[in-house]
This record gives sequence, structure tokens and C-alpha cells, in this order.
Amino acid sequence: MDFDFTVEQNRFREELREFLKAEVPVEKQEVFGHLTEEQYQFGRHINRKLAEQGWLAIGWPKEHGGGGKGPIEQGILNEDLGYWRVPKSGSIGLGIVGPAIMVFGTEDQKDRYLSPIAKGEVEYCQGFSEPNVGSDLGSLELQAERDGDEYILNGSKMFTSYAFHADYMYLLARTDPQAQKHRGISLFIADLKTPGIDLSPLPYINGEMAAQTTFDNVRLPLSCLIGEENRGWYHAMTTLDYERSGLWRYANVRRVFDDFSTFCQDSAPDGGQPLADHPLVRHQLARRRLGMETWKLLCWNVAWMQSSGAVPNAEASIAFLYGSEERLRFAEMAMEVLGPYATLKTGSPMAPILGNIEGIHREAMHLHGAGTTEIHRNIIAQRGLGMPR
Repeated sequence: MDFDFTVEQNRFREELREFLKAEVPVEKQEVFGHLTEEQYQFGRHINRKLAEQGWLAIGWPKEHGGGGKGPIEQGILNEDLGYWRVPKSGSIGLGIVGPAIMVFGTEDQKDRYLSPIAKGEVEYCQGFSEPNVGSDLGSLELQAERDGDEYILNGSKMFTSYAFHADYMYLLARTDPQAQKHRGISLFIADLKTPGIDLSPLPYINGEMAAQTTFDNVRLPLSCLIGEENRGWYHAMTTLDYERSGLWRYANVRRVFDDFSTFCQDSAPDGGQPLADHPLVRHQLARRRLGMETWKLLCWNVAWMQSSGAVPNAEASIAFLYGSEERLRFAEMAMEVLGPYATLKTGSPMAPILGNIEGIHREAMHLHGAGTTEIHRNIIAQRGLGMPR
């Protein structure tokens, strides 16, 4: 792994940071566990401004509306957006849907879908999990029955993040009920305004609002099928690894850790000596700093592999799993150090660092996004270490 950026990459990072410094004031930055509609819309606004600079999809090829650079530049963008706490939007389209269409989509689909994603004009949600199907996606039950030039979808999806802001859903459905479970699944893009699609609110512990999405005789044209019929499982798994480098998530947590470290250098909330004067607190801060640096390198290793043409699989799971657990270790440590003050939510005048500790502690309990910790351990064992099932 090459730890150094090129001169051009460093110049891009400097320009990006100047942009964020000018465009993202503290009062607009996201607070963990407290994403408001105003903040979300501000995130969309920043995405459109980034697109005007040619930066939002800087790692995409120019012919698809991108900046013509690569995964390292995209990683620089994601890391700085996370550190500046820019409210997240557009991530499903940029990180998953776009790459899938580039690899498996038709020319017509590329022309139709990619440019709006690169311009920050549309939002996508992901329809994988179902009421009876979580980690074992191969057992999904949403049916897509072929009827002439259309597919008729019946069933439901669960834990649909961004559903109430999304224009489209990127989903998996079963097109051949007789095939083995990982076969007979196809990949679709559905316009959420299509008749028969209904959203029911489903609040998350981290403050976000997801949905249960119901499909009642929803008709999708053949042009909504991405890739080959009955090969959707393999198409989706090919592009999921690109979601898991996790530089935005790492930097978002790292910013709170850095703010917490600074807070500990100042007077304690009760006016006493700085928390960092206590040797046990200093020891915990040092341990978590090492953990954060390790997490950062694991994430950048994934981006570097992508830039080298390799497909990170076990490596992506290592970065994601380590990050999930390091986030929880930091949150628990901060709660212990701050005591009752750590339970104060944003808006309380006594809440340390805007209430981010309370919010990140709730967020850290969310250990199943993009695959449970058990799933990632299996990937590491089987695909990374060659162990049997």
C-alpha cells in the first residue's frame, strides 16, 4: 500500500477543504443521532455544489458525468465530507447504484441513470432486507413475475433507509421461485412513484426515519432490469464491496473523537481540573487514538486496492467490522468518562460537544448496517483465510 498522495491529489484535498470551510458552517453540520429535514436538504445542496465543481463523482469516468479520476480521489472526498459532518445524501446512488449500472447496465440505462446521480439530482434507497429475511438475502421473498414486457412485483422490503427522500429504489427480487436460493434473483431499479408502492414509517435508534416498503401488483417495464435476469444476486454482491471502504463513516466518527479529545483538555463540565489530567483518561484517549489510526489505514487500504484494479472483499469486511467495533469502543469510553453529562442530547445547554456523545452511543448500537458483524466475520474467515463453511 502506498501511503502518499500525489501532488495533484494533495492539491485537490486543499481545494476541497477550502470549499468546505467556506460552505459548511458549524451550525449546519450534522449531529449524531439528530438528522433534521433542514440538515438533509443542506446535504443535498452541498452535493449539487460539489457536482458543479466536478467533484461529487470525481472517481467516475468522464463519459458518465464523473471527474475522470479514481478511488483515491473519491476517498479523499468521502473522508473530508465525513470529517466536516456534511449531512449524508446520495450515497446509495454514488457508491452502489452507479458502479452497478456502469458494469451491468445497458447503454440506455447508463444514459438515463448515471448523469442525474453524478449531478446530485436524485436520491436512491436500497431494497434488500425483508420482514422475514435479514442477513440471509438469498432467501428473499419479494416476487417479480414476468408478464409480457413487464414484471409484476409483490411483497415487501424492510429497513429501507432514505426511502422518504428517495426517487428510486435499487432492489433485489425473486424472478425464478424454482431455482436454488442464490439463483433466480434479479436486480431492478424501481421509480418510487410507481402505483402500488407504499411506504410505512420505521424509526431507527440513531434518529433516522426508514420505511417498510410494500409492493402490491407493482408493474415495472423490462428496462428496469439491471443486468441478466436471475443473475441479480451476483451483480449486487460484485458492487457491495465498494460500499464498505467506509472512509466517510470513519472520518465522521474521527471528528467526534478529535472534538472529545480537545474537550478533555479543557476544564471539566463541573469546573474542575481537565479530564485529561487523570492518567486513566489519558490512557483511554491514547488507546482510542491508536484504534482510530488503525481504522483509517484499513479504510485506505480498500481504496488503494480499488485504485490498483483489485477487488477488495475480505479486506472491505475487515475495515467495516473493525470500524463498527471501534466506534462502539469509543462511544462506551466517552460515556464512562463523561458520566451523566454524556446522556444529554443536542439542544441541552450542558451537553458536551453538541450532544454528539449521546448520539454516537445510539448510533454505535447499530451493528447490522451493510451486513451484521457475524456476516463480516464469515467473509473474513472464508474468503480471506480460506476456512471452510
